[in-house]
Amino acid sequence: MSLAVLKSRALAGMEAPEVTVEVHLANGLPTFTIVGLPDTEVRESKDRVRAALQNAGFEFPARRITVNLAPADLPKESGRFDLPIALGILAASGQLPATELDRYEFAGELSLSGALRPIRAALAMTFAMYKAGNASGKPRAFILPRANAAEAALVPDTTIYPADTLLQVCAHLSAANQDARLSRFESHVQQVPVTTADFADVRGQNQARRALEIAAAGAHSLLMVGPPGAGKSMLATRLPGVLPPMTDAEALEAAAVQSLAGSFALSRWRERPFRAPHHTASGVALVGGSSVPRPGEISLANHGVLFLDELTEFDRKVLEVLREPLESGHITISRAGRQADFPCRFQLIAAMNPCPCGYLGHPTRACRCTPDGIARYQGKISGPLLDRIDLQIQVAPVTQEELTNDACRENSAVIAQRVALARVRQLTRQDKANALLGTAEIDALCKPDAAAEQLLRAAMTRLNWSARAYHRVLKVARTVADLSDAAQINGTHVAEAIQYRRALSLHD
Repeated sequence: MSLAVLKSRALAGMEAPEVTVEVHLANGLPTFTIVGLPDTEVRESKDRVRAALQNAGFEFPARRITVNLAPADLPKESGRFDLPIALGILAASGQLPATELDRYEFAGELSLSGALRPIRAALAMTFAMYKAGNASGKPRAFILPRANAAEAALVPDTTIYPADTLLQVCAHLSAANQDARLSRFESHVQQVPVTTADFADVRGQNQARRALEIAAAGAHSLLMVGPPGAGKSMLATRLPGVLPPMTDAEALEAAAVQSLAGSFALSRWRERPFRAPHHTASGVALVGGSSVPRPGEISLANHGVLFLDELTEFDRKVLEVLREPLESGHITISRAGRQADFPCRFQLIAAMNPCPCGYLGHPTRACRCTPDGIARYQGKISGPLLDRIDLQIQVAPVTQEELTNDACRENSAVIAQRVALARVRQLTRQDKANALLGTAEIDALCKPDAAAEQLLRAAMTRLNWSARAYHRVLKVARTVADLSDAAQINGTHVAEAIQYRRALSLHD
């Protein structure tokens, strides 16, 4: 047989489209050609495959070898095609039976000795294989490096065969008896208790603690404004400890994004991401990009928290790229020859000082900034971005009395119970968190009583809110009502929600 056909997977954003690896051997001068839009890493596989086959004891055919990676218009990158190319050469040259190749998909980078090295995005490829198998009714098994087996096996109802070397894969495909075959990998992920910072460590800051509880319950975005040392960063890092547990779908999607970036750790399975990029991060680092589109910080924070400390120190153009993802929950990265979509349903938590010196409104320290300097500093946060942040609160410095007072120091476990109950009420009622409600859903599910409606209208007129701000206050009020197990939004809920919608111009 001079032609062999195998299946593998490429990457295109969150998708992992199927790639058919066709290997043909013909008479003529010995050459080795790879076609089908391969990048440099794929073209370099010729040398890796040749050395791996020879060092594994196989004959490298001295013939005209053509490898086609179809479809031809789909870019192919990374060394994941080494394994299917090597197997295709062996099958086409008659050194390996080709009878069972269509039952599997293959991916793996080869070392020169024939050992299999781990690849990136194994979880995304396995998930795509699982969906394709369900659609066609003919699921395939996946053979890949052992280092990726635990990650790939997180996808339910899939058959994973891990291998350490090319020889093991060949023995599996050639085996006449079961003993020589690879063992199916059985997933046995144990959830390790996550050690997170506890709210019991926070002294005082009752309003900020309450705002974070509301943010966690309804998946709302939050901006904290306060002087240095008030505890903004300390509060933000404790938010993941009170967030509701991830669903299966959320955990799988979040892990798939991290797998694409090569940063997935099995020990953090089902743990909500917490990303805190430095304020020198570029727009591409934040939303994703490069010539081969990769997920950025907002996607790596999918179903978790994106914490932007020192918000005003970020470049304004960088912050503006957050506006659309905050609304839509996904980002499309477009390049000349490629386009990729990534999910980015993140919860934005931001912190900033009120002025350049940081002490505007401080009870004991005087602010040295001019009104123009304060206006320029706060103006780094544009109105459209600020309008998309649900809760905006001032974080006052902790007093000496609060610092030494041990009363009212709830731990994260107690707060998490209330948050989980409120989120269950939301999922039961509308199958999503309150922050994700659309306009029609707000009208149907967030209708306040007459007194609350009057209070809300008065606040909108006095504070010059936009329609977006009006709806966001309603969603926050709905979350406040859910935390108190109230069926309808009343004046108390609306009044509290209004208090969390302060203007940024604190010097007025």
